[in-house]
Amino acid sequence: MYNPTEQFAEFNKVNVAQASKLAAIAIGNAEKFVKLGMNTARFAVEQSLENAKAVATVKDVQELFALRAKLAEHGVQTALAYSKNLYELASEAQAELTAASEESWSNYTRGMAKWVDTASQSAPAGSDVAVNAFKSTVAATTAAFDQFQKATRQVVNLADASVRAAANSAAKAAPKGRRAA
Repeated sequence: MYNPTEQFAEFNKVNVAQASKLAAIAIGNAEKFVKLGMNTARFAVEQSLENAKAVATVKDVQELFALRAKLAEHGVQTALAYSKNLYELASEAQAELTAASEESWSNYTRGMAKWVDTASQSAPAGSDVAVNAFKSTVAATTAAFDQFQKATRQVVNLADASVRAAANSAAKAAPKGRRAA
C-alpha cells in the first residue's frame, strides 16, 4: 500500500542533508574569502612599511620619480594578483554550489519520478489520463530545467573565458603602460 508519509519523510531527510551540504560549502568558501582578505591586509601593511622606508631613503627628485614608478607598477601587479585570486575563489565557490544544486535537482527528479510511479500504482481506476498528464508535466519540467542548466553553464563558461582573457590582457598591458609613463 502506498504511504505518502514515508515518502515525505524521506524527502525531508534528503532536503536536510542537502541544506547541511550547502551550509558546509558556504562556510568553507567564506573561510577562504576571509583568509584571502586577512592575507591581503597583512601584505598591504607590510608593503606600506617597506614603501615608507624606501621613500625615507630617497635623496633627490630623480630617485623619487623612479621610486614612484616602481611602486605604482608594483601596486598594479598586486591589485591584479588580488583580483585574480578573488575571481578564482569566486569561481570555485560557484562551481561547488552549481555541482551541489545539480546533484540536488537530480535527486529531486529521481525522487519525484519514484513518487509519481508509486502514487500512480495506488491511483483509483479510471485516473490513467490524469496520472499520464502528471507524468508528462514532470518530464517536461525536468527537460526544461535541464535545458536551462545547459544554457546557464554555457553562459558561465563564456563569461569565465572573457574575464580570464581580460585579466591576462590587463596583466600584459600593465607593465607596458608604466614604462611608457
